[in-house]
Amino acid sequence: MDRIAEVRRDTKETQIRVRVNLDGTGQSKLATGIGFFDHMLDQVARHGLIDLDIEAQGDLHIDGHHTVEDVGITLGMAVFQAIGDKKGLTRYGHAYVPLDEALSRVVIDFSGRPGLHMDIPFKAGMVGAFDTQLTFEFFQGFVNHALVTLHIDNLKGANAHHQAETVFKAFGRALRMAMTLDPRSAGVIPSTKGSL
Repeated sequence: MDRIAEVRRDTKETQIRVRVNLDGTGQSKLATGIGFFDHMLDQVARHGLIDLDIEAQGDLHIDGHHTVEDVGITLGMAVFQAIGDKKGLTRYGHAYVPLDEALSRVVIDFSGRPGLHMDIPFKAGMVGAFDTQLTFEFFQGFVNHALVTLHIDNLKGANAHHQAETVFKAFGRALRMAMTLDPRSAGVIPSTKGSL
């Protein structure tokens, strides 16, 4: 069964459309109005082998907060819908990703329970037009609606661009691992409780 979903979310602040194919080839079409954010989402698609199509119209004349947060929310909704009943799912994923002096670790669990634990001591407040504080808002929106537990740690880094890029790449890699279907567990919910 194809693990594809499309979600639209319209508010007075943003209009977001997200389409995902969890079994894609890493292709992306991104238009959020925030160049660096598009670059980070492209890392998620490419390293997660997720086909990702995102269009966002937001109140960028104020700042990027609502746009980034609402993309996270809508992406979480789409992943939750596409992942289906979780039968045969690997469930857990992790990745360490370096980029020059920076190193980040991301661990994810498709637990059915939202939880975010994040430690990124960013060395700068802005990367291009992207406020680094919004990294938290993106991932909080995602976990709340994908219903996953997510641990993100930037272990080393002196450059905020590198710090962010290692985080988003590791997130893509961890997602890829967790969303992989395990042929040895086909048709089985990966939990002793029998549900997630």
